[in-house]
Amino acid sequence: MQNASACMIVRASAEEAFRAFADPAVTTRFWYSKSSGAMVPGAELRWEWETYGASVDVHVKEVEEGRLIRFEWGNYEQPTTVELRFTPHGENATFVEVTETGFSGSDEDRLRWVNDTVGGFTTALCAMKALLEHGIELNAVPDHHPA
Repeated sequence: MQNASACMIVRASAEEAFRAFADPAVTTRFWYSKSSGAMVPGAELRWEWETYGASVDVHVKEVEEGRLIRFEWGNYEQPTTVELRFTPHGENATFVEVTETGFSGSDEDRLRWVNDTVGGFTTALCAMKALLEHGIELNAVPDHHPA
C-alpha cells in the first residue's frame, strides 16, 4: 500500500474550499493551530498543532488557484507528498480529495502511517465541512486524540 486518501463533498464553491486550506486564517479554525504562512508555490512553512505539542515542516510544490494544492511534509529523510484536489460538484458544492503518497519503512510502519493519514484527513475534512457549510468550529482535530 503506497498511498492513502480521504474525500468529501463540501457544499461550498471550489474557491471557498480551496481557500479553507490555502489561507491559514481559515485553516486554523478547523485543522492546525498555527502556520508560518499561506499555501503559495515555493513556500516553506511550519505548521503546529499546539494541543499535541506537534509541528511539521511543509514545502509547497504546486498551487492551482481553486483547483489544486500539492506539498511535501514530514521527516526530510522520508517526506511524503500530499495532494488536495478541489473539483466542482453540481451547484455550489465541491468534491475535495486528499491523497498522500510516498510512505516508506516496514509494512507495519506504512500501515500505521496510512491509517493515521486517512483518519486525520477525514477528521479535518469533516471539520472543514462543518465550518464552511454551517459556520461551526467543531474542534474535531484537537479532540481527536485527547490526552
